[in-house]
This record gives sequence, structure tokens and C-alpha cells, in this order.
Amino acid sequence: MRKRQTRTWLGAGAALAMLLGAGGALAQPTQAQLDRFAATLKVGYTVLDNRPAATACAPAPSCMLAELTLSAPEAPAAGWSLYFSSVDKIQNAGGDLFALTHINGDLYRLTPTAAFAGFAPGQPIRIALRLDGHQLSELYPMPNHYVAADGLAARTIASTRPVIDPETGLESLAFVAAFTDEARLAGGSAADATVWATAPRLYQVNAATGASVQPIPRGAILPTPLDARLDPNGASLDLSRGVAVSLAGAKRAELAAALSRLAKVGVGQAKGGAPLKITVAAAEALSPGAYRLTTTVQAIQVTASDAEGAANGLASLTALVDARRSVPVLTIDDAPRFAFRGLHIDVARNFHSKAEVLAILDQMAAYKLNRLHLHLADDEGWRVEIMGLPELTQVGSRRCHDLAERTCLIPQLGSGPDPSTPVNGFYSRADYIEIVRAAQARHIQVIPSFDMPGHSRAAIKAMEARAARLRAAGRPEAEAGRYLLSEAANKSVYSSIQHYSDNTINVCLDSSYAFLGKVVDEMARLHAAAGQPLTRYHIGADETPGAWTDSPACAAYEKKAGVAPADLGGHFIERVSAMLAAKGVVPAGWSDGMSHAKAERMPGQVHSNNWGALGGEGPASAHLQANQGWEVVISTPEVLYFDSPYAADPKERGYDWPSRATGTRKVFDFMPENLPAHAELWTDLHGKDQASKDEHPLKPGVRFAGLQGQLWSETIRSDAQVDYMLYPRMLALAERAWHVADWEEPYAPGAGYSRATGAFDAAQRARRDADWNAFANLLGGRELARLDAAGVAYRVPSVGAVVEGGKLRANVEFPGLPIEYRVEGGAWRLYVPDAPVSGRVEVRARTADGKRAGRSLVVQ
Repeated sequence: MRKRQTRTWLGAGAALAMLLGAGGALAQPTQAQLDRFAATLKVGYTVLDNRPAATACAPAPSCMLAELTLSAPEAPAAGWSLYFSSVDKIQNAGGDLFALTHINGDLYRLTPTAAFAGFAPGQPIRIALRLDGHQLSELYPMPNHYVAADGLAARTIASTRPVIDPETGLESLAFVAAFTDEARLAGGSAADATVWATAPRLYQVNAATGASVQPIPRGAILPTPLDARLDPNGASLDLSRGVAVSLAGAKRAELAAALSRLAKVGVGQAKGGAPLKITVAAAEALSPGAYRLTTTVQAIQVTASDAEGAANGLASLTALVDARRSVPVLTIDDAPRFAFRGLHIDVARNFHSKAEVLAILDQMAAYKLNRLHLHLADDEGWRVEIMGLPELTQVGSRRCHDLAERTCLIPQLGSGPDPSTPVNGFYSRADYIEIVRAAQARHIQVIPSFDMPGHSRAAIKAMEARAARLRAAGRPEAEAGRYLLSEAANKSVYSSIQHYSDNTINVCLDSSYAFLGKVVDEMARLHAAAGQPLTRYHIGADETPGAWTDSPACAAYEKKAGVAPADLGGHFIERVSAMLAAKGVVPAGWSDGMSHAKAERMPGQVHSNNWGALGGEGPASAHLQANQGWEVVISTPEVLYFDSPYAADPKERGYDWPSRATGTRKVFDFMPENLPAHAELWTDLHGKDQASKDEHPLKPGVRFAGLQGQLWSETIRSDAQVDYMLYPRMLALAERAWHVADWEEPYAPGAGYSRATGAFDAAQRARRDADWNAFANLLGGRELARLDAAGVAYRVPSVGAVVEGGKLRANVEFPGLPIEYRVEGGAWRLYVPDAPVSGRVEVRARTADGKRAGRSLVVQ
């Protein structure tokens, strides 16, 4: 056993007396003492082993091992606790100096025991931790640990605050030890074949795909148009004098945003400019969103059947404008692959600003994405003002140190105790109307999402606070409980996947449906005020097993409604969907939850986001739901969850349960209309080969409705991190949602795939690689510079490099980006091929405009 410490305040016996009250009892610290403690306490966190032997985990079947260290020059002897977030459930904390308590969700508390007697100089207290799961990244632990004491303001521990690198703008967690032991830390089990994306390994990957600078073809547009015919003589149209716009069948307001973007690349409207005629007419018989763009040496013509198509034509025109403000003479006939081309942004877990959402809408329009799935409420936050329910934002939009949750939700996801930090917040009614108006101007439909019945803790706690306020004011119980989502008499014991014990709406209460009706009606009013009617509403449809097993309300409801306990979740979805349909709103939800509903009891129009795994139930569930007439939007986590890390690198951010590495190339390579075929091309989560069989073939003529990328925000705490995780992957999403590549493997009903089937042949691979090289060069040579100009903090790719014969060879995923290197920590130099080097060599890339550096990798 470790020798017990005897110091209370370092080198200050008199300080101990200051903490002793009458009779020698330990007194509470003062605010000044707690503040000083938070400022000087050094916290360290080290992941020791992601692959420990089974004996180290017993009696649990598996675990990971970590260590928390604490040291300080002084500390209160008692009366304080340390709070921190751990997304992975902690199985055990060793030692007898602190007691560990799980509060709820990911919040834990360490409280000194009677054995704790302070810190000794140079002797950090080490607390062994055994946790579920694994942590494969230095950015997986959560920041902003804090100390609190009764009656005092809680304070964030300074050593656990995130640190921002001024050169790269990237966040690091200085209190987390660097990962250096690949054998123990790269994978989640002994069978995991994952290796880190080191500079030499990246060099080989880039070289294999032929990464080299190539000229960008005249007329290149992203996403790739259906058909483009360039003038054989290479003629161009000079737009340096701007354009003179004339409209037929379209309102100027419908195209103002698209014309404004054209002006941003230097082609504004002017009377003496080149004629730009825009015609919108149903008689053109073009599909929704389709267009024809014709440029001659004198004029431009955009033709479409709807305003969205005309805006898409203007987006293509904008993409064609070069540095001389000219465009090639050509004709483009273009139409989208999918009518639904979506992007999901989670602002619930961690809030993101209105300005960020508006900026995302600009880029969505530029790349012809047309659905914004805005996730506005979850366990950790409610993010939009609802008239008549002030607690939703007064309580539900803030996390702070109030364990009773009367004024806010408890801290989660490393938010810390301060309710004023940017991860807290909400959109006012005016803010939300502005967002929807901006989307409407860009022909983007906003689909609000409020997850239920699970993932609803923010709403549940807010409505409990509302009821308490009204009861305290003496209001009738019928009024106080009108929108309650929880039942005081419910004694059910459960735990959600995020370790909450109280995050699921009671689906047997009439007040739960009254709440939903109120929210939908208020959202409909906001949409109407913005000029975009609410026609689609995402209910999530997640539930938590066991949430209603000991609910008196459910016992009565089951008898009254004739619903079996196991069918309550499906019954909720059916009832809510019917309610939405009666209001003229299409119900939407995630595929697993929606599968609990019986198709014959659902409305005629249903939207399902299929997020089943490619190597699991994904293909079958997508096909089954599409075959029953639902609008299935492919949302595959292995490739379309943009909160996953770009690469298997311990310094990359993101949840790794869907994928260890979701790079831009992986998104580009996706074949959304043949899900089973990916078993031939991709390994599973652990780097192992897999096989698939199309056991539920699509019926003839049945197609998926669309494609959607997802950005969940559990690990994303700032707008800059949103940019980093979203771009440039979003551009590859846009390419696949709009354009069918000629190398994609056609869907074959009933076909099976594995590494051995060989359906995706060498010719297809060659066409795919050539297509990728053209795409990568378009990004490196043009599109990333446009993102720079728009202030988008996209991810700068890590550089691949090797040293051979004393010479440095380097390449980068997007050819054309500047590459730099340095030796032995010296000054950074611009890379030239075969630069002579010796010693410790690092490489990195810079943004297209050269103003921001990417993260560096050590070559040798």
C-alpha cells in the first residue's frame, strides 16, 4: 500500500489551522482557496493500454486501462470535489484517497476520503482507472475538469483547458499524455489490425493513387455535371464587365443568393455586362433541380423548370469563373442523381453559432446540397426558443454546476461548470427564422430534429423545471403538468448508451403528446414566418430499453390501448407519425427506431435515415424500408459520419465506433446505390476482410431517395472544429449525391460480395483512381482556395513523406497544396523534391492561400 500523505497545505502547518473550525472539525474552503486550487492543480491523464489481457479486466469481459494523476502545491483538506467527464464508463478507480461517484451521463465526481491528507512536493497522486471500451485518440478524453465546494462557485481546472495552436488553429489537450506505444494504443483489441497513419505510410497511400499535380481541365465543375460539351476551339466569354441579368418566369428574390455568390467571384450585375438570361418554365420539362447552361462568346443562358434548377445553373456558372473573370464557351445539361442531397448538423450536444450555420448554408448551395437536417435537441441541450415554454432554453440550453438542475443541466462532454461558454446557447425565434430564410433563399429545406422518446433529457428536465415553477406559484396541477414528459411514480431502472438513467420520454403520458404537438405547432409558425412551410419533421425515434418497465402510467396505458410492453416504442412512433401527418408534415426518423413501427399503421409518406452498418444490417434494412414505400435516405456511418476521424492517427479528433478513418477519399469512393458491394473493397472496423449478401433485394424500380452526411457534435466544441470535420469531406458528399460515376458497380439484386468476388474489376479501379486524381487536383488547385476566401477552416491534409538515401520525398492528398519541412526543429522551409536531409525531419502542408499550417508529422 502506498504510504499515506500527511501534508494538508504544502509546507504550511499554519494553513491547516485556518481550515479547522471550533472543536477541530474540518472547515469548508473559501472561494479564494478554491480559485487558487483550480489555478494550480495539475491534472494528467494517460491511456496505458487499449488491449489489456482479460485477467486485467476481470470480472468485466473487456476493458481499457488509464491513469489519472493529480498534483498541487496546496489544496484544501476537505470540503471539495473534482468533477470530470468520461464518455467511456469507468468500471473502477483504484486507491483509497478518493471516492469515485457516477453522477449521470458522462459526469463523474472524485471526492477526497478521510485517507487523503493533501499533496506532497514532487509526488503526484496516481489513480488507476479501468474503463469500458477504448480510447484511440489523445482528443478522446474530455477537457475542463473542475473543482466545486458547497456554497462556492465551481472553477474549471486551468491545466485541463484546451490549448489552441496559433499556427494551425487546432486544439490539443495538454493534460493528456502523447500516444507513443502503437502496439498497445492503436487498436481496441488484440485482433485489431489498425495501424497509425504515419508519414511513411501516407506516402505509400498517396503514391499508390498517383498523387501528382495535374492541370485542371477547362470546364471542370464540382459536383461533376451530367453532360458538358466544350467549344472545340477553346473560346471564352469575358465577364470582367459583369453580367446584365434578365429573368423570365423567375422572381429575382429566388435567385438573389445565387447571383450574390457570382458577384463574390468578381462577376457582379452591371448594365453593360454580358447578357445573362435566366428562364424558368415548366414547359422546359426538366426534372426538379436540373438545368441547361449555355455560354457563347457573347452571352449566357440558364434554363430550368424550377427556381432551384436555375440556382444550380448559376452555381455552375460561378464555379467556371477563372482568375481572369472569364468562362469557357460550352453547353451543360445537368440533373441531380438524388432529389434529397442532405447534410445533418448537430447543434444539440454542443451548440454552434448562427453565423456558422449560415456559412454552411452558403457552401451547401455552392455544391448543390439542398437539405439541412438541423439537430436541435438531445440529452445535452435544447437549442431553439419555443414560445410559451421558456424553460426549454432557460434550463435546457445551458450546462453548469447545478446538480439539482433547477437552473441548468449538469455538465456533460467536457463543458465545464460555466454556463456562458460557447458550447451553451440557443437560437432565438428571430435567429431561427433568419436561418430558415437564408436556407429558403438558397433552395435548401430545413428539417428540424428533436430526438425522442430517447435522447430527450434536456426537454425532460426543462419540463420538470416548468412544472416546479408553476406549482410554486400555486397554479393548478393540470396546468403545471400539461407538458410533463416524465412520471414521478415511474421506478424503472435503465441506462442509455450514453449512461443516462433519466433521458427517455414516458410515451404513456398524454402530456408527452401535448408537448410534441405544442413544439410542432410553434416550429410550423417559425417556418411560416420564414417563408418555408414546415413539411418534414425528424423525431429521431430512438428509445431506451427498460425505460417504462415499472411505470404505473404505462401499466394502465397498455391495458387501455391494448399495447404490449415490447410494442410501446413502435406505438409511440405510429401515434406521433399520425399526428404529424394530420398537420401536413412528413414524419422522419432513424431507421432502427422507425423499424419498430408497423408499416401498415404509418402514413403514406415516411422518411427514414438508414444508418445501419455496411457490414451489418444496413443493406437489408435500407432495402426493406425502401421496398415498403418509404423514402430511404442513405446515412451510412462508416462513410457518412463526419464526426469520425479522418485518419487512424492519435492526434485526430472524433468518435471511432463507426470508422477508424473516414477520409475524403473514402467518401468519394462510396457507391450509395449498391451497399453490399463495399464488402469487396473495404475492411471492417478492425481492418479485417468481410462479406455481404443481398438477402432482401430491392424491388424493380425502387430507388433510395437520397444521401446525407452527418456531423454529430459530442467531440466538436467550436465552430472552427465544425469546419475541420466537415470540409473537405462535404465536397465529396456533394459529388456522390449529385453525380453517378462511370466506375460505380451497378446494383445487382441478390448479389454477394467479398474480397474474392472480383466484381469491381481492374478497369473500374483504374477509372475510379483517375476520377479521384481529377477530383483531388480540383480541390488542391481551386476549391480549397475558394474555401480559404470564404473563411472556412477546413482540414489541411497530413503530408506523406519518406527519407531515402538522405533525400526527402513528400506528397499530399490534394496536389498543389504547399508542403513544408524542417530538420531538428529548425525553421520551416518550402519543400522541393529530393531535398537533402538528415536527423529528425518533420513535414506539413499549408492551406491553398498559405495562411494556415496543417498538423506536422515526423518522418524520421
